[in-house]
Amino acid sequence: MQRWSFGVVVVWWTILGIALAAEQRQLTSEETVRVGRQYFVRYCSACHGVEGRGDGPAAPALHPPPANLRRIAQRRGGRFPVAEITAYIDGRTTVPAHGHRDMPIWGERFGEIVGRDELGEAVVRSHLRFLIVYLQSIQQEW
Repeated sequence: MQRWSFGVVVVWWTILGIALAAEQRQLTSEETVRVGRQYFVRYCSACHGVEGRGDGPAAPALHPPPANLRRIAQRRGGRFPVAEITAYIDGRTTVPAHGHRDMPIWGERFGEIVGRDELGEAVVRSHLRFLIVYLQSIQQEW
């Protein structure tokens, strides 16, 4: 039993180490977008669609339907509100003006995966940053 527990701890630290190494090694914007797209496809595409248009396979069952994430800046007068969208995806801080939340609270979900300590929180912030950079990259011109 101790060997199995030790193995789990080693794997967990290895995964966190890889994530933090990527965070500390200044990724190029192209690499950051690529990683962000991978996270998006994995965590967001079921509802928002692979291209972020709100047309994922789960979308027909959702009311209201998922947002077209390619038009965030357009809906905000051409400005992408990084802090607001980051807080919304994270979801651990409620935003009453947004009404009822149907979207998963990704800050909690990511925390469940990597842990809720200081190191885990750094990984959660990294995941959110990758998603935000990707979302900024897919904004459509009007």
